Amino acid sequence: MAKLTRLLHLVRSAGPEDRNQARVLDAALVAFLDFGIKRTSMVEVARRCGLSLATLYRRFASKSDLIQAVGLRQAKQFVEDVDAALQRQVDRDAGAEDQIVELFVVFLEGLRGNKLLDRLLQTEPEIVLPYLTVQGAPVIELGRDYLVEFIVRLQREGKLPEYDPAPIAEMIARTSLSLALTPQTVIPFEDERAVREFARDHIAISFRVPGRLAEG
Repeated sequence: MAKLTRLLHLVRSAGPEDRNQARVLDAALVAFLDFGIKRTSMVEVARRCGLSLATLYRRFASKSDLIQAVGLRQAKQFVEDVDAALQRQVDRDAGAEDQIVELFVVFLEGLRGNKLLDRLLQTEPEIVLPYLTVQGAPVIELGRDYLVEFIVRLQREGKLPEYDPAPIAEMIARTSLSLALTPQTVIPFEDERAVREFARDHIAISFRVPGRLAEG
């Protein structure tokens, strides 16, 4: 798993932003939301963050570097938001099924509620879709490795049996991404209760929760 966990480690270990970096990334994100990535220039980002263009280029040598930095920040925020939501909504002493249900809910909400992702999918799908489909391995890796950590913790706590967590983790990561990219579905995801019922009936069993297989 060493190779697979590098991206998650990179996201988790991203250091705190200094004041100017935070200003630049805030300005870039707002500009991307306002104009999209293609129409946002480095000049516009510099104007919005109150730095000279030369100073901006000293920090980010190209627009691609800036886009990558915004993407890394978005990934870090996503991971932190999922961590925080799980801590708020579920007791670590809860059973595996309850924790799996909540994880699926917050995972899906995090993807479907991402404003930048939604903006780009609606206005510049040709830019973002390759990075979420045919070139989407890093996104899948990040979700898979997060889920692997989650499953391994439950296994160590004796709440799940021992098995290789990577295949099920990848399946759930791919399912969540697909649901985020194609929100039109017969599954009533607008109803939070229905989402939890779906996760309990169709997702939890995939994790081999003790008792669920026997019920199935």
